[in-house]
Amino acid sequence: MIRIALVEDDLQYRTQLKDYIGQYAAASGREIRVTQFSDGDEIALHYKAEYDIILMDIEMTYMDGMTAAEEIRRKDQDVVIIFITNSPQYAIKGYAVDALDYVLKPVSYFALSQRLERAIKRMKQREEKYFTLTTREGTHRIPCSHLYYVESSGHGLFYHTAEGVLQATGSMRETEAQFAGEHFARCNQCYLVNLQHADGVVDEEVVVHGEKLRFSRSRKKSFLEALNRYFAGESK
Repeated sequence: MIRIALVEDDLQYRTQLKDYIGQYAAASGREIRVTQFSDGDEIALHYKAEYDIILMDIEMTYMDGMTAAEEIRRKDQDVVIIFITNSPQYAIKGYAVDALDYVLKPVSYFALSQRLERAIKRMKQREEKYFTLTTREGTHRIPCSHLYYVESSGHGLFYHTAEGVLQATGSMRETEAQFAGEHFARCNQCYLVNLQHADGVVDEEVVVHGEKLRFSRSRKKSFLEALNRYFAGESK
């Protein structure tokens, strides 16, 4: 089941969007449960991480959608957020809360169904998977989402993770094969990047969890293509 929170202060609009979601569920054969909220504060102030997708109006009476999204992100890094707005200038700021997309009012069924399809692809990307790493200290079972990038230096591999840097033996070629299909890509000979943690590209460097890793000339094009596919919610 896909759990959607629909946050919209206009009752008529909220009803229409719920009908669209029901139409999409019937057409796609997916089971979808919708929970409705009439303002940003209703979902944000006592938020529990129990939704897969949040459809969020930006301009609301008591708490605007951007503020609500900021509150939600403090508790839930994985929920997919899609903004609903009258003006794209508000939605552009969505990168700050890792919003997947926005849809402009008046919302058509086609536009909403396209965003929902993309959101579901993002959900599948984020389904947790683990890998096993053996170091001098022992064997570690680590979520793939906790791995930022792998660095090859000297005769060792350094796994930069949410738990710290772990050193192991092996080759970068073997490591790349291990993560094939898991949205990892090489930006140069020494770095294998988890695209989930690529914050952006600045000149000849990719920013990964706040660190700048340099492109090699031979790998820049293929890396950027892989990154664009990931941001678009496409499979490899």
